[in-house]
Amino acid sequence: MKATIGDQLHVHSRTVEQADRTGVILEVRGQDGDPPYFVRFSDGHECLMYPGPDCEVEMQR
Repeated sequence: MKATIGDQLHVHSRTVEQADRTGVILEVRGQDGDPPYFVRFSDGHECLMYPGPDCEVEMQR
C-alpha cells in the first residue's frame, strides 16, 4: 500500500452495525509512501495507522 499526503483512507466496516470510516492522510511516516500514516477521520479523530486488509487508499485528484 502506497499513499501521499492528501489521499483518502477508507476503512471498511467489519460488522453490519458499524459504518465505514473515511479519513485524510495528513502525514506519511514510512519511506516511499509506505505506512504508517497519520490520518484525520471525518469525525475529527486523528491517529497513526498501519492500514490492514480492510483499508483502501484513494489517490488525491
